[in-house]
Amino acid sequence: VQLQAYGGGLVQAGGSLRLSCAASGRTFSNYAMGWFRQTPGKEREFVALISWRGGSTYYADSVKGRFTISRDNAKNMVYLQMNGLKPEDTAVYYCAADRNWEPGGGVDEYDYWGQGTQVTVSS
Repeated sequence: VQLQAYGGGLVQAGGSLRLSCAASGRTFSNYAMGWFRQTPGKEREFVALISWRGGSTYYADSVKGRFTISRDNAKNMVYLQMNGLKPEDTAVYYCAADRNWEPGGGVDEYDYWGQGTQVTVSS
């Protein structure tokens, strides 16, 4: 699976952004899809996960209630709607594909990664 994330940008605190991730290659609906983020000098951290058909989702506590993950298997797309953004949400965001459903799984559990898209939240 080839993944390409986009939609990042600069936004003020309290604002919203919608990230998108386009998938190509292997059957997209065979993979659970996740979003991670990373800041310089820190490990990549989990943000959100959605199951193969979108029936189940899982979020990091830090984004629960503010971020929403969704997918459209007909379009081979996964999205991350980010509302109520905070400066601490500033990071490079990555989408990733996992052939298994592993809530709480780390980066090693994922099979494919896209390139990142920068999100910057100003205070």
